[in-house]
Amino acid sequence: MITLAAFILTLAVLIVIHEYGHYRVAVACGVKVLRFSVGFGRVLWRRQATPDSTEFVVSMLPLGGYVRMLDEREGPVAPGELGGAFNRKPLWQRTAVVAAGPLANLLLAVLLYAAAHWIGLDEPKALMGPPAAGSLAESAGQRSGDWARAWSADGQEWHDLASMTDLRWQLTQSVLNGRALHLLLTDAQGHGQRRIVLALDTLGAREVDAALMRRIGLGPAFSEPVLGEVKAGGPAAQAGLQAGDRVLSIDGQPIADATRIRDLIRASGASGTAQPMAWRVERGGQVLELTLTPAIAQEGERTIGRAELYPGQPPQMVKVRYGALEGLSRAVSRTWEMSTLTLKMLGKMLIGEASLKNLSGPLTIADYAGQSVQLGLAYYLGFLAVVSVSLGVLNLLPLPMLDGGHLMYYLFEGVTGRPVSDLWLERLQRGGVAIMLMMMSLALYNDVARLLGLQ
Repeated sequence: MITLAAFILTLAVLIVIHEYGHYRVAVACGVKVLRFSVGFGRVLWRRQATPDSTEFVVSMLPLGGYVRMLDEREGPVAPGELGGAFNRKPLWQRTAVVAAGPLANLLLAVLLYAAAHWIGLDEPKALMGPPAAGSLAESAGQRSGDWARAWSADGQEWHDLASMTDLRWQLTQSVLNGRALHLLLTDAQGHGQRRIVLALDTLGAREVDAALMRRIGLGPAFSEPVLGEVKAGGPAAQAGLQAGDRVLSIDGQPIADATRIRDLIRASGASGTAQPMAWRVERGGQVLELTLTPAIAQEGERTIGRAELYPGQPPQMVKVRYGALEGLSRAVSRTWEMSTLTLKMLGKMLIGEASLKNLSGPLTIADYAGQSVQLGLAYYLGFLAVVSVSLGVLNLLPLPMLDGGHLMYYLFEGVTGRPVSDLWLERLQRGGVAIMLMMMSLALYNDVARLLGLQ
């Protein structure tokens, strides 16, 4: 129910803002608006103050909305109302009315990001776990427990890193822009400052996916090698391990973080038979030596070891909050970055440099909406901002049926001095419908595949 309610609220907010942008500018330009609809299909609710005023309705299918304006192309218009017809307005006013919807979504994203920044988010501190063996991060000199303090694109101008989330965002931006990422690191206490360079520009990456992140090698946030939950009756409990034990070594190998514990347990099952492991742990000031024999489990085509324990503690969290002006400034920057990122990904998908699996639909949006609501208001506002940016950018694409398609018609009219002919309008509309149906079908297929674990 939470997921469904969050999804409906998300659609309602974004649709209302988008259509209100069209509506508000149309009224300002003297266009008569006949209907403001949230949703399509059978009308569930309506309100109209007078017979000559705008009719506001809520319809059954909440997957969009529209603003219907007085227009001679859609029906006869009384001579006394021709001044309020959309098609009679100057080109610049028609352009402003059409562009107002997507721009309203982008403005909403700025406000939502700003509100999330002002409220503040609890995010993992940028303490990094061990780099993957043979990865870019390992060759650059990154070590377990390093604290990423700042980043730079050129090694000259530096910017503070607020959290692990911020670090991963800058990493993604650098990959998509094909540039190296300079990092300023210290130890967990802030001592021993040094710099490393992640040569992301040498990867030739087509998209940011799990395989690429493994090549880069920046692992999860650093976690102390202290055991969390130990499942009763499991191999770890039978060996005498307890929650709160600090792991010092396994089979003589020093353990600096929880990721190393997980890797060694999994690797113990590679031969297909259980291999005893010698553990040294610290408990209550005493050092204990225990023998753990993991269970063998199948993971795809591989066999791995299982100990039925949770290695490590939750990552150290920091509150990321900004003041009024800085929060607004960062909101503008993030909206711009998300807009350009969306366009780049769409472009890469179009020319085959990124997988079409990146295209998401309503099921994924609903899933993320439900998750973000449960995390808190600031997270939900940030999620709303991401979807609002996507909606704004997508509507500006030069495709018939979208606002961007109408803007292309007006560009043609501005250059040639004549509108697009009715014949070409009909052809383009049919093509636009076909493209939109293909995109919607692909997005829905990706949604279902993700939910079924096929992607």
